Amino acid sequence: MSEMKYELLAEVYGRMEAELIKSYLEAHGVAVELFQESIGQNIYPTTIDSLGNVQIFVEKEKMKTAASLLEEIQR
Repeated sequence: MSEMKYELLAEVYGRMEAELIKSYLEAHGVAVELFQESIGQNIYPTTIDSLGNVQIFVEKEKMKTAASLLEEIQR
């Protein structure tokens, strides 16, 4: 069994915020994958309870860089 390549960096509320963070990290050379429950991203996005949450995953070897960049934009 192969080892997972990505690690959870953060969980945010809403796809728009997740996409902005993804764009910022990718602009700095960090590969990003977003995960959201499928019901939360349909034609009518659902934001009830945790369905609006989006998990942001980054490559394990870039985790420190990604965490530093995320902290920088959250100030």
